[in-house]
Amino acid sequence: MKITELKVFIVGNPPPGFGGRYFTFVKLTTDNGISGIGECYCATFGPKAMTAMIEDTFGRYVEGMDPFHIESLWRKVYGSGYTQRPDVSLMGVLSGIEIALWDIIGKSVGKPVYELLGGRVHEKLRSYTYIYPDAAKGQTDAIYWNAEASAERAAHYLKLGFTAIKFDPAAPYSSFDPRQPSLESMELCAKFCKLIREAVGTKADLLFGTHGQFTASGAIRFAKHIEPYDPLWFEEPTPPEKPEEMALVARGTSIPIATGERLTTKYEFGRVLECRAASILQMALGRVGGIWEAKKIAGMAETYYAQIAPHLYAGPVEAAANIHFATSLPNFLILESIETFGGFYARLLKKPIRWEQGYVIPPTEPGLGIELNEEVALAHPYTGDHLHLEMTNHPVNV
Repeated sequence: MKITELKVFIVGNPPPGFGGRYFTFVKLTTDNGISGIGECYCATFGPKAMTAMIEDTFGRYVEGMDPFHIESLWRKVYGSGYTQRPDVSLMGVLSGIEIALWDIIGKSVGKPVYELLGGRVHEKLRSYTYIYPDAAKGQTDAIYWNAEASAERAAHYLKLGFTAIKFDPAAPYSSFDPRQPSLESMELCAKFCKLIREAVGTKADLLFGTHGQFTASGAIRFAKHIEPYDPLWFEEPTPPEKPEEMALVARGTSIPIATGERLTTKYEFGRVLECRAASILQMALGRVGGIWEAKKIAGMAETYYAQIAPHLYAGPVEAAANIHFATSLPNFLILESIETFGGFYARLLKKPIRWEQGYVIPPTEPGLGIELNEEVALAHPYTGDHLHLEMTNHPVNV
């Protein structure tokens, strides 16, 4: 069995656009007709450049390969062009391809991917969602900075069955960060925590998100304001380049530190663990280097008693990869979902991800257990020129 074909889908995510502006899917097909689907999570270049990078990598390393030879492929791509260092764009390309290979492998042997990663550990996976606006009520992105409206939405998610809610009112984040948080921002964030805690009581954890905005000293100041509300985590309080600084925050607060959505490979996560910078790792499987690389990182994390909470701000294929990965982990903590995986997420798949009362139910079908609805994907091409995610490109003083 050899890989013979590649197809790339750049899918625009229509309003409300939860999960990003667009999704990058790759479809690989073998000479005996088995197809696998993967997803690249790369925000550094636009879709045209990403497509070219995917096609280049496919032509150099993937076309004609045995889909079972993932370890060998990984080393070849990682060292491409005499790099042999974490390259976020290259790893995004490799991740999508590698996920598709696992889908093919699972289908070829008639097993779900998690059964090939050591087997099922969890019958169901606890999940959380961001607080998103309610389009039916005419809510807009302004809810992200409205504590009262966010608390109301948190209560709604609690009724659906969620036992953890994430929010990040400390935005915006800037290319010129890190910075000291303003008193006004810290006061607003403490208000969010207070009102949401009152809305959900002890029935749901609070997950406080930031995006590397702060210096270590600023993050420690910030943490003191939200500690009374006992969040489950304080996410990415400092930028990703230097985990030694994040480790200062970890030592300066009682809130567990979570990080990882911008990191790639075992090497970057190894530094986080060695520095004790975080006890919760949030790798994005479409960026980190794929499922096998994430499994290696999870094994490393076990030796530090660190837990895994796979990150998701992408499409349903990365979500499916997260599910199989998490199902196989003894140190799994919680899974990020985009609300209940409904809406456009469900339309993109022939059979939607199964979510019940706050939990994701792992599929039992071979491979990833999903099939991309290619008609829907092709009917929603992304035609813009924005990146999947973009930062504020001027200094922020709030």
